[in-house]
Amino acid sequence: MKATLKSLRETKANPAVSIFVKTHRAHPANDQDPIALKNQLKVVEERLTNEYDKHTATAIMDKIHAETKELNHNYNLDTLAIFASTDDVQVIRMPLDTVERVVISDRFATRDLVRDMASAVHYYTVVLTRDKARLIEAANDRVVREFDAASIQQSNMENIPFPIDNNGLYTTGDGSSDRSANNENSYLKEFFNQVDKSVQELWGEHKMPLVIVGDVRNIGYYKDVCDRPENIIATVSNLTELDSGNAQHIIDGVQEAVESYRTSLHEAALGEIDKARGANALSTDLQDVYRAAYQGAGETLYVRRGYVQSAKVDEDAQTLSVTDETGGAGVTDDAIGLIIEHVIHNGGKAVFMPQDIMSADQPIALVTRY
Repeated sequence: MKATLKSLRETKANPAVSIFVKTHRAHPANDQDPIALKNQLKVVEERLTNEYDKHTATAIMDKIHAETKELNHNYNLDTLAIFASTDDVQVIRMPLDTVERVVISDRFATRDLVRDMASAVHYYTVVLTRDKARLIEAANDRVVREFDAASIQQSNMENIPFPIDNNGLYTTGDGSSDRSANNENSYLKEFFNQVDKSVQELWGEHKMPLVIVGDVRNIGYYKDVCDRPENIIATVSNLTELDSGNAQHIIDGVQEAVESYRTSLHEAALGEIDKARGANALSTDLQDVYRAAYQGAGETLYVRRGYVQSAKVDEDAQTLSVTDETGGAGVTDDAIGLIIEHVIHNGGKAVFMPQDIMSADQPIALVTRY
């Protein structure tokens, strides 16, 4: 997703059409989604027809209809985002809430999405039983997807795609059956080793932390064979219905562990801020933060959750002037979102801090590379 948003942010088009539709994950609520999409596409068509020539409007609408006419709304998440130009259309299902709207400009409207994605804990949950392993991708407390045979991400895997059945638990080399405790433990470790190879192959594409769910024994065995145990941020051993329970039930059950991980990130962040301050590598003035972010010097941006500031921004002069105006000429309503975009675009990261940890007197801090 980060790579997709970066690509969209870099795109300039005339016009660049951004469409956001509120969607639903389950029946019968998702019966409304085709109608909501149709209504937004009518808005797009009217605006393109009124603001651009017929050839441009028709070209974009034809591409949008081609990408959405066979859309299966049973796979919807919380927002359907469509980014369209005369050259390309991208349709993205997103696990976050956005304001339903149509934006037509010379750039795609990605700022809110970048902010929301940066503030989320995005992780894989590996679900283990003696008979089966499942893999669920989540952001905060919401399921993004559970990997299955239809998952595009698994279409060219070298290792076994999820879900993975333990077909060899009691199989021995001579075909006999040996159900001794030692033998079963050995087979379980081998099974979890196979599972981990699949996890690591998928991890290599996205570098997301892992939450491991299972009983104490299975979690221990998995940690023993895991190639990258340092990626495990939490383990949860008290959940039920692991083989057949729905994915959201499992993600609901790991939230206490995820919140503990989030708290540890905040505590570590305070230490990093103090360390950078001591090394004269910390900017807290909004103008200095903007210039460093724009120039690519930002390594880690720390932002007080909920902090929004409007400003007049001059990219040529690399200046940012705080203002109380909103929506005026030359005014950026969300200058903090702009800074976040620059930091992430240039290879840095953003960390959102609780309001009780990062004060209103210092709502933003940037650790710089130089």
